[in-house]
Amino acid sequence: MHLIVKYLVTGATGFIGLELCRQIRQDGHELIAFSLRGEAMPDGTPTRAVDFSKENLSAAELNSVDTVFHLAAIAHQQAGIADYDAVNHCAVLELARQAHTARVKNFVFLSSVKAMGAGDYPGARSEQDCISPRDPYGLSKWQAESGLNREFSASRMRVCILRPALVYGQGAKANLAQLLKWVGKGLPRPPAEGARSMISSGDLCSLMRLVAMAAAPGVSTFIATDGESYSTQRLYDAIRDARAMNKGIAWCPRWAWWLGCGLLDLKRRSAEPTRAKLFATELYSNAAVLDATPWRPRETFESTLKSARGVL
Repeated sequence: MHLIVKYLVTGATGFIGLELCRQIRQDGHELIAFSLRGEAMPDGTPTRAVDFSKENLSAAELNSVDTVFHLAAIAHQQAGIADYDAVNHCAVLELARQAHTARVKNFVFLSSVKAMGAGDYPGARSEQDCISPRDPYGLSKWQAESGLNREFSASRMRVCILRPALVYGQGAKANLAQLLKWVGKGLPRPPAEGARSMISSGDLCSLMRLVAMAAAPGVSTFIATDGESYSTQRLYDAIRDARAMNKGIAWCPRWAWWLGCGLLDLKRRSAEPTRAKLFATELYSNAAVLDATPWRPRETFESTLKSARGVL
């Protein structure tokens, strides 16, 4: 007998939300989806509008819901500190309180490795390797995590905090979208420097669904990665290979790359320097979630890109 579970998803029309809702519908479960503007999903599935900077859900909207997946957040944009705090911190805690009042069994909060702060670590960081974040986005996620731990450690509602590394997959935006565009325009092969943890949207969403049911009582926190280490050069090579392009030529010297990164920073206002985005080392360990659950990542950037025929 197939048990029907009632899920509520915020941020349903976002990059990760679309994949999560697709998986939920594919398995025949009940879905209540919320988005900022209430627009329908590409397949016509309706969503309800909610702007977490001005409002929150009511207990009535959470009635009989088994699991809440809270994905809605301000990200990949320049926003004021107060806006980050209102949406990524205060609204998270208020929604968790409403869910608790409505007797929701499971509450999954999609945080970020940015909540762990930017530190110089020689190896992969674990869940405990945190310093205070300095950027408004990371700080707001950290404050939300801290509030959930403070208020729900002894709660009957199971709360799981997931910290994904950079997420790739169909519809990826921001830095990955830019890299795909640059490679298509003939970007030279980057130097083999830096390393970054990542995870596919499909693997991340399957993990979210699993921990919703399998997490221990109270509050659990897990980093989510595919276990691989990606340099910009590896991503570049994978994109060209998936597009059946010949191997790129590394004709641009390192000093020119560093100069180009500096010039881009003069034009753009960004919390993270371009050189760090492309060539920093930022590795995270998924050992804790592998030990605590049967989940195993199935995809790599290369396999996902090939299945998408070189276009994410």
